[in-house]
Amino acid sequence: MIAQINKEEYLKETRKKAWFITNNIIWTIIFLYPLLGIIDFIYTTNYWVEIMVVRVIVVVVIYGVYNYFQKNKLDYRLLLHISFFLLSLVMSVLCNLVDISHITIYFLMYGIIFLFFNLQVFWEPVNSLIQALVALMLLAVFYNILNSYSLDVFISNGGQYFFIIAFASCLIPASRYKVIQREVTSQLLIEQSNEQLKSQNRDIMEKNSIIDIQYDKLRRLDEQKNSFINIAGHDLKNLIGSIVMSNNLIQEEEYRLSEDQKEFTRYISESAEKMQYLLKTLMDVKEIESPEIKFNMETFDANTIAQQVFRGLVDTANMKNVHLLDNILKLPLNVRLDKVFTSQVFQNLLSNAIKFSQTNNNLRVVTSLQRQKFVFEIIDEGIAIGQHELDIMFNRLKTLSDASGSPAESRLGLGLSIAKLMTIEMGGELTYRSDDNGNYFRVEFYAVN
Repeated sequence: MIAQINKEEYLKETRKKAWFITNNIIWTIIFLYPLLGIIDFIYTTNYWVEIMVVRVIVVVVIYGVYNYFQKNKLDYRLLLHISFFLLSLVMSVLCNLVDISHITIYFLMYGIIFLFFNLQVFWEPVNSLIQALVALMLLAVFYNILNSYSLDVFISNGGQYFFIIAFASCLIPASRYKVIQREVTSQLLIEQSNEQLKSQNRDIMEKNSIIDIQYDKLRRLDEQKNSFINIAGHDLKNLIGSIVMSNNLIQEEEYRLSEDQKEFTRYISESAEKMQYLLKTLMDVKEIESPEIKFNMETFDANTIAQQVFRGLVDTANMKNVHLLDNILKLPLNVRLDKVFTSQVFQNLLSNAIKFSQTNNNLRVVTSLQRQKFVFEIIDEGIAIGQHELDIMFNRLKTLSDASGSPAESRLGLGLSIAKLMTIEMGGELTYRSDDNGNYFRVEFYAVN
């Protein structure tokens, strides 16, 4: 916000500045004007005492008028006009009264008073011009009353110096008036800017206080979250242990199991192993809070992992009456990645694709080698989920309206967000799209020989 000067504030500050300068002028006159009696003592020996008395009277009158104007808060310009008129009155008399041999000294003294006044005063230049004209009028009046010399002699003995100084000094208040106006304007702008900065600083402090309060709430929530993870992790560890132990007991009776049952027990073992690995990573607080996820990198066949994920979700697809089509390469394609997290990426993508797919729809799972990269693709040629919804699901947790599936089914993008994060952290690339042709998901990892 740009600072703006109020007219009343400007006039008030200008008046304050003017009175400050006026005080300096008046008190300078009060203290220094009587000292000019020294010149009177030197050059007007016969009646210097009378002149000194007049000077003191002038000072007393100026002081009285000054107190009256201050008490009644009258215009400072009138005070200065009265004060300078009294000084001009005395100096005009003296310039016409002293001996012609000393008149130059008094004209110069009169000019110096004029110059001092115009160097100090703060008022419109026309006021100084009025005082110069008043000075000429007083000199002319007292010349006709008191002076016996010719006008040429009067002017040539210092009068020309006074006229030059008096009228030349009238030019000074014009520039001085503008300079002081700019100073007052600048001062007001600085003061208003400072007030605005103080106000903004208070606002910032208030907002910082609100941020601190919110941060404290978030910290407490984070502590509660960590506490929940610890409790849930401990309980999950016990549950997974029970699953592993029960599965081991079943495998001990392997001779009594059919081939399908043996396959299921192996799948349970693999799933339990993945769950233990993920739970261990989750419970490692330092690893969770570190800027980078720590992976257990190893070389393995990505097609095998894709095939395991595919087989593990066939029954889930059948329950929803979604047909999974296997286009996974049978030849090995090695990658150097974290096996568990890679499996998690494939599983999250495929399970979400099944979840969002319509009944009697076909989902094709394809793997290939393209430009020295292992490519995992899921192609859904059904109704499009929507690019905007996919953007939300892949970037943050968001509940989506169920446009094509079961109304009771909750669509959450957390699994897809996790898949994207894991893929990027392992140096891969995950792309997706949703258009009139359906939904398409693609994961790329560099292959190794």
